[in-house]
Amino acid sequence: MPIDVDEALGAPPSVREIAWTSRDVLLYHLSLGAGRGADPELTYTYERDLRVLPTFAMVAGQGVSAGERGPAALHLPGMHIDLRRILHAGQGLTAHRPLPASGAATVTSRVAHVWDKGKAAVIVLEQSAAAPDGAPLWTTTMQIWARGEGGFGGDPGPETPWAAPDRAPDHVLDTPTSARQALLYRLNGDLNPLHADPEFARMAGFDRPILHGLASYGIVAKALVDGVLGGDVTRLTGLSVRFAGTLFPGETLRTTVWREGDRLVLTSTCPERDGAPVLTHATAEVGA
Repeated sequence: MPIDVDEALGAPPSVREIAWTSRDVLLYHLSLGAGRGADPELTYTYERDLRVLPTFAMVAGQGVSAGERGPAALHLPGMHIDLRRILHAGQGLTAHRPLPASGAATVTSRVAHVWDKGKAAVIVLEQSAAAPDGAPLWTTTMQIWARGEGGFGGDPGPETPWAAPDRAPDHVLDTPTSARQALLYRLNGDLNPLHADPEFARMAGFDRPILHGLASYGIVAKALVDGVLGGDVTRLTGLSVRFAGTLFPGETLRTTVWREGDRLVLTSTCPERDGAPVLTHATAEVGA
């Protein structure tokens, strides 16, 4: 059986120690486009008074401070599947407190759910990070779509209805990307050649290298902070999305935002390709 659900859900969590410095944070912000325009955006790009986007949690412990070690291997207990058949389908983040510009954390990872979608399985990985004093820093959930691994008679998972409000949006935020965006972003730890090597990208079915999904995720987070939340990174306390399509470096990411109480509902598309979806089913949690 390719997926042993009992083994996956019953496996003990994996635990690892990570650390980062302000250089990791600066590189992350630069890889999202900070400081590219006339405004150097020094609160993102200079270590004095540096503020940290909460989505830095996606790469903490994987960037320049990790040296040649790179990111931790994907830990999928009970998953005897071809990793070439999996897709990063969705990502969620809850920031429990503002992230420090340099620090350390203990990261605990586990398989939280395995859902049977018929033709595919959805594997939900949960990670939680705690500071050295035990204070929670962040919790993330990653949804992995495993093609051809469904049909085992398992729980299909909860219904997650989503619809954009039936009214004009409160904000439309256009963020251009650069032709070298993926080359910068991969230095945060994801060195997959799909984001750099044209020949590899063509073998994978793309005309040219694509931008990392988590790069689009971070770009949207920065756009929300700058365009909706007055530049206050601490007000963005959560961001949940589904990855619906690709973005090529050099294209624009258009994020349409509706305010709904203490959260934002949003979608991100590519206007150069007739509004092709990039991120959908997206919500952001906002603090006061």
